[in-house]
Amino acid sequence: MSRPAPSKPRTVASSATTSVADAESTLRFGPLNGALVGIGLASIVYGFVLLAGGSTVGAPLLLVLGFAVLVPLGIIL
Repeated sequence: MSRPAPSKPRTVASSATTSVADAESTLRFGPLNGALVGIGLASIVYGFVLLAGGSTVGAPLLLVLGFAVLVPLGIIL
């Protein structure tokens, strides 16, 4: 018995025929995004430094601000 030849995989249509959904799905990061993510990472690092020093108020505030507010805003905006 002979096996049928495997079919070739289908290719995506050429880039000239991109749909609106494809154009909207790309992320475009600008200077505001970079600044927000950078400030968020600095807040996280400084929060861990304060945490190592024994801070019970400033460290958690900076960590939550960095992890839950600034970095996600930098990604979303």
